[in-house]
Amino acid sequence: MTTDARYRSLDVLRGIAILGTLGTNVWIFTSGSGLVGYLETLGTAQGGWGIAERVLQQLAQGKFLGLLTIMFGIGLAIQQRSALRNNVRWPGRYPLRAALLFVDGLLHFVLFTEFDVLMGYAITGLVVAYVLVTSERAQRRWMVCAAVVHVFLITAIAAAMLTLASSASGDPLSPNPYADGSFWDLMVFRLDNALAFRAETILILPMSIALFLLGARLFRAGVLGEEGAVLRRRLLLVGLVAAPADFVVGMFGSSAGLIVSRYLLAPLVSLGILALVAQHYIGRSGMTFVTGRLSEIGRMALSGYVLQNVVASTLCYGWGFGIAIGLDTGPLRVLGTVSVYIVTVVCVSTFAHVWLRRYQRGPIEWLWNYSFERIPLRTL
Repeated sequence: MTTDARYRSLDVLRGIAILGTLGTNVWIFTSGSGLVGYLETLGTAQGGWGIAERVLQQLAQGKFLGLLTIMFGIGLAIQQRSALRNNVRWPGRYPLRAALLFVDGLLHFVLFTEFDVLMGYAITGLVVAYVLVTSERAQRRWMVCAAVVHVFLITAIAAAMLTLASSASGDPLSPNPYADGSFWDLMVFRLDNALAFRAETILILPMSIALFLLGARLFRAGVLGEEGAVLRRRLLLVGLVAAPADFVVGMFGSSAGLIVSRYLLAPLVSLGILALVAQHYIGRSGMTFVTGRLSEIGRMALSGYVLQNVVASTLCYGWGFGIAIGLDTGPLRVLGTVSVYIVTVVCVSTFAHVWLRRYQRGPIEWLWNYSFERIPLRTL
């Protein structure tokens, strides 16, 4: 497999992960009460359209978060390999990259979305960058220990949810900053509730560390190259076994099942998606219209991730077009959400296509790289 083909598969995988996360997040945007309302009603929709809503949510739930996390780990391994080939000490200036990513995530959180992942990835990347300096054996221990801690935490939470009565009040937000507030009001609301909104980032830190290390390990093992055929078959088998279990547990396992599905089973499905896409590019050099657009989004993944949340926020929240408040339940909820998803994808893919015809990097990637090159930092 050529280097160009290898990186094409990386770009397509990143593009799939970015648009896949939107497949989950779009339901949050179209909730009249944002993340608060989404969490209160998740998995409770009834009737024919309600079933359609739950199926669509479950198909995206957690799989692309897992894939995106693995891709960040692969990206970190690529940066380390590049540094070592250029005789640059690792992690060297990487802490500055992590700091810039954290600032990006913080601004993204405050301005547009309370479920930002970039802050968590910045912290995880900083930890894993130093772990990658250690031996393969030490890295494996870190990965296994982080995975065990994660499984224990999620199992304990799911068990508590099964045994304890739900304490959700179901009281509507009053005032509701998502529907009635200004851009500033929603910013203040996120800051006032920052700890609650950042709880998932803290909760999944062990999972993120494990998946970052797994991504780096899979890359070194040749998962994207011809030499990784056996490895890809094994990963595909894991994904095929996990997928039906993930669907059944997520659809019929109540709130505890959703937790298990999103945080335990879905990352295993992500491995199957990774293997399937990587295998597709073995011996292939061409791009279809769809994979071409996915590759472009993947090339500017950070800009694409932020842009899709900006577009969806503008469409759905009260300070923008306010679509979400009119999407109550039933057909309006499902068809409206699908429409918002399609419009957002078209906007992101069109912007990526037009932008990359003139520039090599996305706008945020360019700003990030510009800042990185001009901020002095003594190499450690």
